[in-house]
Amino acid sequence: MTEDLTEKLVRFQQPEKILRYLGELPDTRLADLFGLDPEAYRKLLRDFDERTRDTAAELLKDPGFAERADRLPFRPGQRIVALGESSTADRLSWFAILRHLLPDGVELVNLAVSGSTTTQALAQLPQLAFLRPDWILCMLGANDAQRLGRGEQAAGTRLVSAAETERNLLALRELAGVPRWIWLTPNSVDEARVEAYPHFRRAGIGWTNEDLDHVADFLLTRPEPTVDTRRATAGLHLDDGVHLTLEGQRAVAVALVEAIAS
Repeated sequence: MTEDLTEKLVRFQQPEKILRYLGELPDTRLADLFGLDPEAYRKLLRDFDERTRDTAAELLKDPGFAERADRLPFRPGQRIVALGESSTADRLSWFAILRHLLPDGVELVNLAVSGSTTTQALAQLPQLAFLRPDWILCMLGANDAQRLGRGEQAAGTRLVSAAETERNLLALRELAGVPRWIWLTPNSVDEARVEAYPHFRRAGIGWTNEDLDHVADFLLTRPEPTVDTRRATAGLHLDDGVHLTLEGQRAVAVALVEAIAS
């Protein structure tokens, strides 16, 4: 496994979230899953955290942005939980950046799991009941819109139907029992990169902005606050056209602050 691939896997994959039934997994076990020695694994984690911390610090140099960040409604003593997929599970995610924009005493818990659909997210409801969050930030729906069996002559079948996605999102909102809820739309994708990405081509899968727009348009009809991330993330993707660069994640964090502070 190349060094770049290992770093990408550690960035987006957190086995401890999927293997909760094994109890708390020590760094030594987690490092071994990635073929790393424990210190190399810990160094990667420190590097990711430093990059998000530096990104937040750079944003706060703008007095106008700092003033808006101060107006965010998250207060010390409150617990904020994120539900999502790889866009949020990413160790360089908007949620990781947000952690460094908030005052000490605000607890952030990231339950996002790479590859998660809204159907799979419903299984996290018991954990939400245990955590009793004050706020939920939810960015789901992109994996639902994944098309299977795509090819030159086929549009493919959605992994989760549009109707089921809407049902699941409503069920999450209603069953979680958390009054303070904020939606984030799925980010945009670079369709040309998605089509050209060899791993997606071999698997016959893909994404379109049209499908993601359907999810976003539904969320924008909801009475809860919704942060539209699509325009902010245009052109800020990794080589697969789906996942965001650090600049893309920074753009989502900015969009969140701008939307909620106003």
